[in-house]
Amino acid sequence: MRHYENLVIVKPTFTAEEIQASIKAIEEVITSNGGEIATTQAMGMRKLAYPINKNERGYYHVIYYKIAPAAISEIERRFRINEDLIRFMTIKYDTNREIAAWAKLVEKAQRPASAQTKEPIEMAAIAFEAEEEE
Repeated sequence: MRHYENLVIVKPTFTAEEIQASIKAIEEVITSNGGEIATTQAMGMRKLAYPINKNERGYYHVIYYKIAPAAISEIERRFRINEDLIRFMTIKYDTNREIAAWAKLVEKAQRPASAQTKEPIEMAAIAFEAEEEE
């Protein structure tokens, strides 16, 4: 089994429940093809670099998993059919160095949100407030 990472971008017009249902369906596609999900990381709603199908924002979600290489083509085929997804990207970790990096990413994603560094937007807001106080 090899190590993979999938970044998926879900349509921004969905409610929170619909987004979670869509993410669960994506995870089900991976597990039904024999994959073992190590962890997932919700990155939240973000602005896209360019509009895709008239969408300027999207809900980003990363899934780290292990699976047999033969199953990737079926997973990507099912992602292409899924109309809830704006884009997806599959990354394969092959060498020992890449697998070590994958393990670090999984460890970082499993940490609670409070232990992770603050979002850049939050940091900018804090810096702006500090400037106003001076």
